[in-house]
Amino acid sequence: MENEEKGLSRLRQLLGSQSKVAVAYSGGVDSSVVLKVAREELGERAIAVMNVSPLTPPGEEELAIRTARTMGVEPIITRADPLEDAAFQANPEDRCYRCKRIILGAIAAAVRERGDYSIVDGSQTDDLKEDRPGRRALAEAGVRSPLIEAGLGKNEVRSIARQLSIPVADRPANPCLATRIPFHQEVTMDKLQAVGESERVLLGMGLSNVRVRHHGAIARIESPPEEISVIINNRERVVSELKRLGFTYIVLDLQGFRSGSMSEALLPEWQRGPTLHY
Repeated sequence: MENEEKGLSRLRQLLGSQSKVAVAYSGGVDSSVVLKVAREELGERAIAVMNVSPLTPPGEEELAIRTARTMGVEPIITRADPLEDAAFQANPEDRCYRCKRIILGAIAAAVRERGDYSIVDGSQTDDLKEDRPGRRALAEAGVRSPLIEAGLGKNEVRSIARQLSIPVADRPANPCLATRIPFHQEVTMDKLQAVGESERVLLGMGLSNVRVRHHGAIARIESPPEEISVIINNRERVVSELKRLGFTYIVLDLQGFRSGSMSEALLPEWQRGPTLHY
């Protein structure tokens, strides 16, 4: 709690010391906390810019706009599409770097039209524990990460979000749809639509979180282990809906939901052991 209070105070100092701030906004809890605090410290000198593309999960744009409006912010929407870049579409291991570079370019262009703003994002200290190619794009673009500078990690950020009554404080992260496709398998509009709509169907059955991983004809479903029974109890509907969306085989991953599971295939074999996440 003490670290959280110090971190929030430091965050206020960092943002309040800027003349004008543009938040690279996704609608998730991290960037929402940055936007909320920036707005409290700077008023209308804090704005939000969000990029929306075919990689954006269904419903995320609408939710992000609603969340920003609770803070008195009307987010600026850019429409840069990483699918237009052949290098990104090939889905290399630095896919996130290529995507982030395209998106930040669009955000920076939109910000320049509106004045001299410092661009900040919602990266937090837990992001530094993993290999995040997108961090390189942020550094190249001169984007600051005030949550990291304030020493705030995922748990502290969520706690602060609750303290500030941010609507998405307890909402699970929902990264771009390209993360559902294995590296070196082409990212296409059809694949993105298939996984996005499949997840929408499954969430509509009452799951709190879900990923549908695209393995060609196979849809691999990850849900929290304690919610696997929801999928089993709706088995016929799940099979019917996902086959309608183009999959031939529908499989349930018994390890359950885990962030970054697509990177497991890149690990040495000795590191791929059966790690259960409960």
